[in-house]
Amino acid sequence: MENSINHVRLSGFTGSHPVIVNFENNKKMGRVSLAVNEFYRNSAGETVNQTQWFNLVFWNKKVEQLEAKVKKGSGIRIEGRLSNQSYTDKKGDIRYSTEIIVTNFEVFAEANAG
Repeated sequence: MENSINHVRLSGFTGSHPVIVNFENNKKMGRVSLAVNEFYRNSAGETVNQTQWFNLVFWNKKVEQLEAKVKKGSGIRIEGRLSNQSYTDKKGDIRYSTEIIVTNFEVFAEANAG
């Protein structure tokens, strides 16, 4: 049987300023959304831009880097792993969400000031 691998690499632009949460024992979590654009040609030969959004989660030391380097519109490359959760909403329906737990990242484009 082959080993399974849970590894994600993405490159895109942040859609918001990071949201930082502080926990006990000096633990921190940061969240930010990432827009990734994909381009393809449709049946009419027109170029179509399709944007997909991903929820990123950063922990501890990565949060410090996130706070210092990233704001809305920053271009970042990330590596991480997928994490799936389920929860029950206020109506009692089960909802599912997928996040990417970031293990490494770099900024490749500064966000425009203003």
